[in-house]
Amino acid sequence: MINYDYIVIGAGSAGCVVANRLSQDPGTTVLLLEAGNPDTKPEIQIPAECVNLPGTEVDWGYFSEPEPYLNNRKIFCSRGKVLGGSSSINFMTYIRGNPQDYDRWQSLGNPGWSYQHVLPYFKKSEHQQHGASEFHGIDGELSVTDTITPTVIAQRFVDACVAVGYDYNPDFNAKQQEGAGRYQSTIKDGKRHSTAAAFLVPILDRPNLTVTTGALVTRLLFEGTRAVGVEYLHEGTLHQVRVNQEVILSAGAFDSPKLLMLSGIGDAAQLQALGISVVVDLPGVGQNLQDHILVPMAYQATQDLHFASTSSIGEAGLFLHTEGNMNVAPDLQFFFCPIALPLPGYTQPEWTFTGAVCLTHPENVGQVSLRSSSAKDAPVIRMNYLQREADGQKLATGIRILRRLFHSSAFDEFRGEEIAPGEEAQTDEALIAYIRNTANTVWHPVGTCKMGTDPMAVVNPELRVHGVEGLRVVDASIMPTITTGNTNAPTIMIGEKAADLIKTVA
Repeated sequence: MINYDYIVIGAGSAGCVVANRLSQDPGTTVLLLEAGNPDTKPEIQIPAECVNLPGTEVDWGYFSEPEPYLNNRKIFCSRGKVLGGSSSINFMTYIRGNPQDYDRWQSLGNPGWSYQHVLPYFKKSEHQQHGASEFHGIDGELSVTDTITPTVIAQRFVDACVAVGYDYNPDFNAKQQEGAGRYQSTIKDGKRHSTAAAFLVPILDRPNLTVTTGALVTRLLFEGTRAVGVEYLHEGTLHQVRVNQEVILSAGAFDSPKLLMLSGIGDAAQLQALGISVVVDLPGVGQNLQDHILVPMAYQATQDLHFASTSSIGEAGLFLHTEGNMNVAPDLQFFFCPIALPLPGYTQPEWTFTGAVCLTHPENVGQVSLRSSSAKDAPVIRMNYLQREADGQKLATGIRILRRLFHSSAFDEFRGEEIAPGEEAQTDEALIAYIRNTANTVWHPVGTCKMGTDPMAVVNPELRVHGVEGLRVVDASIMPTITTGNTNAPTIMIGEKAADLIKTVA
């Protein structure tokens, strides 16, 4: 049986970073296992094609269970199944979150995870178009840039925000998050810059790094409570490999808890009911699922918006506090897109622009569980969106804010008919009915292997799984609470910090 010093499961936003950093030492052997295929699909590299990637062969294609507060709709939960993971199919928006997000993590019993502790890791990864600063780095592998050919109408969104009284914000990742501005994206030379492109492809010739694609990990191997290897299916054959140091699980917020449970780590009663031998009774595995819920509204455009293939779709945005409390992180995030986004039940013309409101800290909490004891079966995903009435009310407020923006003079030359929800939807009841029919995920699931020291925590602040040795989880699932905004940049940061934590004890 082949031995490696480290085995990394999942070549996604965190896994590619970890594999890069650990293999920098030529004396350390690293195996990176990815269930998907290489990122050779041409559409991956074209930023504007991001809308066409979900549901294709580079996506796991998961669905939630019927959501009871969204009229029992099953919500499509896209997750990348390809080198680069979801960073190869997402909308490329680079948002770090709010400093208070990380200070809260530390206050929940996770020393070393405050904003001041994690900022150096954000900067370490980054090659920032606007240069180095207190908040940004230029020596990293990941290209963070402005839209190359922005649409005129995206600037109109920013102008409208300023006209109605919101601050202009030139950089959502610097001194403050609040305000309106242009989003930056993980794009390089007009092409998507996924973590595979940034951290993996340039180092594939390292002799101490082995990357195996098409490898579905079926379980972790244990001797007692120590992880000693991995079993995976590749081209129809079951393989086992052993590890000298640690297994690093970076399969994401759905598949990391799934693999832990398949391997005997989780709620003992649930595992025994499926005939799985229990290694550690850890009831928090798969719990604490958090995600951002998003509601779009669409307008007909009166002219061609000249949308370019180098655009990341979400060109501009706004963060704000609906309750005026500047001492907490913003509770709403807005996206402006110069195209039509999917809206069930609505027909949209060729020229359409879309505003979307996202709830940054929803009160609902869901869970991930096993469908069976087979690694080939998709996990059971329950989001519980709009479980709390207050979440629906905030989203209704967001729709009214978007209406006010789109009816400002900045949009006069572009604004046609309101397609969705339609001008007739004015009351709270009408807007909340619309929300229940159209709300969707913005694909930011986190929290299912949360970091902490309480009874429901899955990993400790060093990301080691409680109750076992030689195993860490390194991905968005370790977030104890969801960040304010898109989760890709925070996940990359987690990979950077974890690599240093691992090297410290090597």
